[in-house]
Amino acid sequence: MRIWFRQHPLLADIQPIQLSALMYLARCNRYSNTPLGVTDYLGLTKGTVSQSLKTLESKGLIVKSQDARDKRSVHLELTPAARELLDAVLPPAFLASAAQQMDANAEQLETLLGELLRNVQRGNDIASFGLCKTCRFHREENGAPFCGLTHEPLTPGDAELICREHHPLDDAA
Repeated sequence: MRIWFRQHPLLADIQPIQLSALMYLARCNRYSNTPLGVTDYLGLTKGTVSQSLKTLESKGLIVKSQDARDKRSVHLELTPAARELLDAVLPPAFLASAAQQMDANAEQLETLLGELLRNVQRGNDIASFGLCKTCRFHREENGAPFCGLTHEPLTPGDAELICREHHPLDDAA
């Protein structure tokens, strides 16, 4: 993957950490699209992530906006240029082709790798950053998604995004 990303002409000016940050921001929810969310997800230092985010902003791939409630907090949003870039390079054609050749085994492999990841996360007390809809706090109220942790309604699309506050269903106490 790294070799492919380094050789891809659209990614010539993008460092791997910057691409990882863009990929995260494309999949995370409004509770997680912060510099701290990126830092926690990537497991890197604040300084490294901060410099990478500044570079992405200078390239016009992300924009920062102040939180409406907490003026100290900043949210990061992908620009249309960033979304076009990600759409053009993900998933890598060689990976999609290989998965297609595996037929049903590809789905089984994805399930097993997900299980392996959850076991590693549980065994090492690592945040899961899972899909909202798989969180023990996710529920429906009046036919709409709702977060029981923040006590806020969610949009239907929110349920398909990853969240830094995620708590797997099997962690319910």
